[in-house]
Amino acid sequence: MTDNYVQSMLGENERILLIARQHWFVLFSSILLEIFVTLAVMIAILVATINFPLAAFAFVLVIIPLLSMLHDIIAWKNRQYIVTNRRVIQIMGIINKSVVDSSLEKVNDVKMTQSFLGRMFDYGDVEIMTASELGVNLFKRIGDPVKFKTAMLNAKESLGFEGTGARASQGNNIPAMIAELDELRKKGIVTEAEFQTKKSELLAKM
Repeated sequence: MTDNYVQSMLGENERILLIARQHWFVLFSSILLEIFVTLAVMIAILVATINFPLAAFAFVLVIIPLLSMLHDIIAWKNRQYIVTNRRVIQIMGIINKSVVDSSLEKVNDVKMTQSFLGRMFDYGDVEIMTASELGVNLFKRIGDPVKFKTAMLNAKESLGFEGTGARASQGNNIPAMIAELDELRKKGIVTEAEFQTKKSELLAKM
């Protein structure tokens, strides 16, 4: 299920094919220290129950790692890698959002790297090389990278077929467009020179 922010970025007839995130290892590694600190403080609270002021202080202290842990979880959840039928979108941030997208038309090559542990636990890096000024987009430690890469390549291939269909449809409409221009020429709305110029442009698109 996608949120309203993601939906608001989609263009007309654009649809989401896949939403991926970094592997849960990334989240676990970022909150591991906070888990240990929380457990240590909770143990201290149990030990210090006979000393109420000390226990109260420890209870307040445990809120800090819990809030930090909550922030890391929300940040991980909001870091999304989205494949649509037109582009690849990278979204980061909780309140302030950072969005980077790469058009599938400009994707020249896709490189996937998986370590031994990455193959065991199904995570890896996906590098997208594009024809844009940025050149390279690197998605590090993404979950199920094979599925992500496949979805992106299939979308790029389908985009080529859609473009071919659009051009064919436009080619089929060109005779009708020329006929409409001819009617305008006969009514004096379009000059002979304008008609011939536009006719040549339309015929070149067939």
